[in-house]
Formats: sequence, structure tokens, C-alpha cells
Amino acid sequence: MVASVSIHPVDLHVGMRLRLRRRDLKITQTELAEHLGISFQQVQKYERGMNRLSASRLYEIARVLRVGVDYFFEGLEGASTKGARTAA
Repeated sequence: MVASVSIHPVDLHVGMRLRLRRRDLKITQTELAEHLGISFQQVQKYERGMNRLSASRLYEIARVLRVGVDYFFEGLEGASTKGARTAA
């Protein structure tokens, strides 16, 4: 049986922005992971919002992807952050 995991909408939004920027730069998950010294599976988890990004990791990712940290939060103002989505 698979336990459900609660994903906060902010984590989901940041992950989607991470994926968008990475793809815009034509960088693979593996390449990004190598720059960060982590596994590509960890990048996948960040992009899906399954794992939260710490401030220091978000700063590193922003540096590698050549954007400001604020990039990951653009468009969030209109998003609802009251509830959390549940993923199986």
C-alpha cells in the first residue's frame, strides 16, 4: 500500500518553475544534479514538489540556472496556498 503525501502548493509552484527554467536552458535533470552534487532523483523530487527546497539549495539552483531566487515565486501571488494537494 502506498502512503499519500501532502504537497504544499508553494512547493509545487517552485518545483514547476524549476522545471520550466531547466528546460528553457536545455539542461537535463542529470546535468543540473551534477552541478549541485546531488542525484537526478533528488532533482525530480524537487520538481514534483515532493521534497522542499531549503533556502541554501534554492540559492544554489538559482545560481546554476542564472536567475534570481524570486524567479521561483513569480506568479505565486494568485495561487491559493490555503490547502495542500495530496498525491498517492
